[in-house]
Amino acid sequence: MIGAEVPSTGAFFQPVLLTMTEDNPAYGWEFFGPVSQVIRAKDEADAIRIANGSPFGLGGSVFTRDIKHGIEVAQKISTGMVYINHPTGVAADLPFGGVRRSGYGRELVGLGIKEFVNHKLIAVTDIDGAF
Repeated sequence: MIGAEVPSTGAFFQPVLLTMTEDNPAYGWEFFGPVSQVIRAKDEADAIRIANGSPFGLGGSVFTRDIKHGIEVAQKISTGMVYINHPTGVAADLPFGGVRRSGYGRELVGLGIKEFVNHKLIAVTDIDGAF
């Protein structure tokens, strides 16, 4: 066992690091808990392809010393959030949400509050039928 011992009472789960290939059924699962997946990529383009091949798209991270390039890579990753040099996270001042099977829309900040607003459209057409 690596790391701190998991308590024997309560709802605790030993952290797991899964090393796998894309044909592993777990590649198509969305884990919530102390589980991380590692898939070896041939190069940067392959890593982007693997990330975008997932049916999920909540968040991702890019680790690099070249921030400008990290932003370029982040723009190619199809997720709702991409953190550079930091694991994904949640903060009240940042929009939170995913794409595909990881959600639709954003929570928190201004984007999130609009999820709870009923917008009304009033469209006026000229009596002769022109907008």
